[in-house]
Amino acid sequence: MNFFPVDLEGLFSDLPAKPGAWPSAYGVPRKASPQASTLPYFLPTVGERTIELFECVSDPDDALELRDLYLGRVECEALRGEASDRRAILWLERRRRRNWSAEEILNSRAAIRFVKELFNSFFRDDLYGRFRSNDTVILSSGSVCEESFGLPEAAKAALRFALKRDWYGYSDSRGRLSARDAIAAYETARISNVRYTAENIAITMGGTAAVSVLADLLLTGQKVPSAPALCPIPNYPPLIESIARRHHVQQVPLISQNGRVSLRPLLDALTPATPLVLLQTVANPTGAVVDENDIRELIAKASPTTMILLDECHEFLGSCGLRTCERAAANVVRISSMSKTWSAPGMKIGWIVADAAIISDFYEYASTSYGGPPSLFYTLIEVVTRMERWLLEGVDDPGSAELSEFDPGYGLTGEALAAAFRSYRAERNVRASSLLDNRAEILESLQSSGFDVLHPAQSINATLAAPWWDDPYVAFRNLLSEANVSLFPSVLTFGYDMNALRVTTSRKRSDLKMASERLAMFASDMRRS
Repeated sequence: MNFFPVDLEGLFSDLPAKPGAWPSAYGVPRKASPQASTLPYFLPTVGERTIELFECVSDPDDALELRDLYLGRVECEALRGEASDRRAILWLERRRRRNWSAEEILNSRAAIRFVKELFNSFFRDDLYGRFRSNDTVILSSGSVCEESFGLPEAAKAALRFALKRDWYGYSDSRGRLSARDAIAAYETARISNVRYTAENIAITMGGTAAVSVLADLLLTGQKVPSAPALCPIPNYPPLIESIARRHHVQQVPLISQNGRVSLRPLLDALTPATPLVLLQTVANPTGAVVDENDIRELIAKASPTTMILLDECHEFLGSCGLRTCERAAANVVRISSMSKTWSAPGMKIGWIVADAAIISDFYEYASTSYGGPPSLFYTLIEVVTRMERWLLEGVDDPGSAELSEFDPGYGLTGEALAAAFRSYRAERNVRASSLLDNRAEILESLQSSGFDVLHPAQSINATLAAPWWDDPYVAFRNLLSEANVSLFPSVLTFGYDMNALRVTTSRKRSDLKMASERLAMFASDMRRS
């Protein structure tokens, strides 16, 4: 259908010129391969320090008390901690009240909420609260710097075009059909021997919201008690918390090593009664990848009644081959977001790919709960997913076939489309290679300074260890106070006693250089002391 008269200004008519030469290789780094990892692995571990919290807290089901006891210990151990803090006093006056085991903690509802409350406190109360400083180099955000690596100009033109046409009214709760068609074609190009249609797609308000909606849709109101939902860790606290609000959760620690995540513990924990599995296909914080053969084995072993949520949001910045066709099974939901790959976390847009019956149920849930996703972004989604598919398919210059994919009402000409695609491809090339360069350089610098680094296979994040302390949150506090650099403690990804920090490498080059110099100087001082 035509959305507006064709005599109006067409799509990409205001695309700015982009002078200069661009590299031709898509997503290939210009640097040599990084050094070998000096941090041998990352494995979430519930050890003595975490167990002590649960044994000493007055109520082991009180997540806020667990958080305060933990932060009290941090105040006592940090170089510039406040011993007079009420939480520090709580820690100093602790006493053992019971015996707890690692298994109990991994099955504890309070443990999940404890990590989520600690996550909240990190951002709200510490980093952007009492320790806020304009001089701090923040490498703990987990996001791409939008100012340096923002949306391509063709994508921005799509946004301007939609706004000029006032396309922000009510829509189908799954999203506009043309946008869903574009996503379906893109996702078909990313998977082996599967053809998706718009009936397999629903546009969402980002990855986190999608998991929350799916948890509510799939787990609420279950009539027959079942086994716990399985959530591998490390993981992102809002995701596991959203599952735990609806159902009992068992956390399953998975090891990241040599760029790969082993699913063996998850496969061992899976039973026919398992209602749901939430799996990140690229681990946060390590950037380690789940092998397609392991995904195939997981889906094959799972009962048809076990829903498998594949969080694919970190599949970015590394080698990505075709996904196994098992990802299209009837009990699998694939979750994508524009936050990482397109540097648009604040827009809160993404999509899910699933069996048509699940999408139909999702429609009813979305229609009842929030109406639908923001309609202003549909043209943006359509443009970027079509162009990303053309990149995958090796399109050099779009012709009449590519032009016909857009509604005639867009007023789009072949010349304008070709110019927009060339611009999009060039910007994506530069962005990908620059991000890979940044990642390699900052990790090499940190490794040379004495930090043990676990190199990622994908992702804008990597993991390192500061060998001078026993607790990752203490390490965060000390590096913040002494080097004025913020890194993300691994306890906030359910690492528990795995003493590591996440570094986000997709920041301004000047910030990375400053952080490297500050951390190198601090590490040198620590070696001399």
